[in-house]
Amino acid sequence: MFKKILIANRGEIALRIARTCREMGVRTVAVYSDLDRKSPHVYFADEAYPLGGKTSLDTYLAQSKLIDICRQSGAQAVHPGYGFLAENSEFAAKMEEAGITFIGPPADAIALMGSKTAARQRMISAGVPVVPGTDRPMPEEEAKKYSEEIGFPVLIKAAAGGGGKGMRRVDKSGEFRAAYQSAQREAAAAFGDSQVYIEKFLEQPRHIEFQILADNSGLVIHLGERECSIQRRHQKIIEEAPSSLLDADLRERMGQAAVKAAEACGYRNAGTIEFLVDEHRNFYFLEMNTRLQVEHPVTEMVTGLDLVREQLLIAAGESMTLQKSVPCFIGHAVECRIYAENPDNNFAPSPGMIHHIRQPGGPGIREDSGIAAGNEITLFYDPMISKLCAWAPDRLGAINRMIRALGEYELQGIHSTIPFLIRVLEHPRFRSGDFTTKFIAEEPGLFRKDHAKLKIAALAAVILQQREKERTKFSSSSNDYTSKWKIINRREILD
Repeated sequence: MFKKILIANRGEIALRIARTCREMGVRTVAVYSDLDRKSPHVYFADEAYPLGGKTSLDTYLAQSKLIDICRQSGAQAVHPGYGFLAENSEFAAKMEEAGITFIGPPADAIALMGSKTAARQRMISAGVPVVPGTDRPMPEEEAKKYSEEIGFPVLIKAAAGGGGKGMRRVDKSGEFRAAYQSAQREAAAAFGDSQVYIEKFLEQPRHIEFQILADNSGLVIHLGERECSIQRRHQKIIEEAPSSLLDADLRERMGQAAVKAAEACGYRNAGTIEFLVDEHRNFYFLEMNTRLQVEHPVTEMVTGLDLVREQLLIAAGESMTLQKSVPCFIGHAVECRIYAENPDNNFAPSPGMIHHIRQPGGPGIREDSGIAAGNEITLFYDPMISKLCAWAPDRLGAINRMIRALGEYELQGIHSTIPFLIRVLEHPRFRSGDFTTKFIAEEPGLFRKDHAKLKIAALAAVILQQREKERTKFSSSSNDYTSKWKIINRREILD
């Protein structure tokens, strides 16, 4: 096993990786931008090195700086987390050339699966079902003609990336030119590659992904599925395991397809095979994420595994904990991504200083966060504040536990998605499991335009905070009645 690794990331994922390393006796090296110098991950790591600068390009994407810090610190391996350089085949190759282990898949597997068209070609060859569409980038006129042949609506998608960037839906021929050119511009800005391809648009899909692990001996297993259909702008905000849609037969068939997909690209380490499932329960390969996923905690909660530990074991050439796929889950887990965004203003970012934060606890609750009071949410990085997870023996129990935990979450200084998440979790369609990736778009009642109520809520929060200060002047002991009153009234305000 490695003696020391560098964590080439920031925030909650850097802290989460460092915690597993500490349990395993592996020393950690943190890196940080000028804006992150007071972040918790910097203080938790055994060593920390400044990257200098503020932007991602100058800091967490600066490959030469990271390699230099590995050499200075004596780090034997690099864990990229997710985002930034996690799916950068060039970075993985440079690590190998420098004699530093990249805790992730081989560079050629990253390159193959990073090209959506090349990945589609490989999946077709392996017999994995894919969404009808092109298997290569197409120039505009050819792409338009193909779209007319398979029938609208279609999706124009970036060939070099995902996450909703460089993606446009087209419902009729007259809209194609503007959508195609817009997708190209966004793809070029996001991925440095303007090439796009065409997929048939599925009307009522579910987005379901399978976690896989692959070791150096060629063994590939899956750890079951995660439901990722609750999305805004094609980006996930609530995930759960297992999915309410799958039965034992469909889970088995999709799991086998996920394993086959990983084997087809010579994969190693942790990864995720993403599928779309249509209204007739047909499933199609969507893409492969060649890294640890943001939503990996729900799989950990229902399997009892530590996926970062498994990543380190595989990267060090050791055997992973399991030698066969997970046949069933223990209970149910739900994850909510809490963002510094205003859902009632089209999920606009809400940068600012975190003046106060108090995370919930209690049975079955896990909170992965990388911020503290006094930290600032900026426009330079992703606005995710934390990932809150809830486990219970059954789905409704996990949902109800999550609602309770979100109601206890205290956050001052910025807008957050917490009230919106509660409304989703309380919605009858979500609770019944009857939803698709269109759920948020189809439910305008999830959004609140009552700005007067928001002002009242802000005023009430100030009053409550002042009362708490006054109470603590006269008593050093906790007052259960005051504490409960505060929580109950915060919940009433959210309603």
